Amino acid sequence: MKKLVLLSLLIAPAIILASGHVDAESTRYFVQTGRETDYLPRLVNFIIFASLLYYLIANPVKNFFAERKEGIAAQLAEIEEKLQAAKDEKRNAQSRLDESSKKADQIIVDAKKEAILLVDKISEANINELALMDKYLEEKISLEERNSARDAIDEILTEYITNDDIMISESKVIDVISKKVA
Repeated sequence: MKKLVLLSLLIAPAIILASGHVDAESTRYFVQTGRETDYLPRLVNFIIFASLLYYLIANPVKNFFAERKEGIAAQLAEIEEKLQAAKDEKRNAQSRLDESSKKADQIIVDAKKEAILLVDKISEANINELALMDKYLEEKISLEERNSARDAIDEILTEYITNDDIMISESKVIDVISKKVA
């Protein structure tokens, strides 16, 4: 059908031109060939030329466009593969990001719990240290009281008791010591 349409498009202009007025050239051509126009031989030559051209060029042109089509399809498939790989990588990165976010939240929760435990431990250690310091203070006070009592007794004995007073009764010594301590 396409060939018929193309052929009619080629023939139509020739018929229109051929229907024009007859001049001296066309008369001379008629005398030499017996025909009014050279349209038919030219048409045959053109058909032969077009057939040869089609025969020589059709397959290479078809092959070129087929290869071009396959090349474009291959490039498109490669681009689609890269796009899918990029989407997969994005999905993997998003899942790793979500997982990292969850781990970070868990680390924060664990750090808060650990901080509370450390605070409790340090507080307990401080309380124990304060209790120990109170005990040492009480012992030191007790020791200082004993030392000051001993010093007071030593002082009393060295100041008030002489060799002459050796015969003092025990009650007198107790009274003197009681007065000095009080």
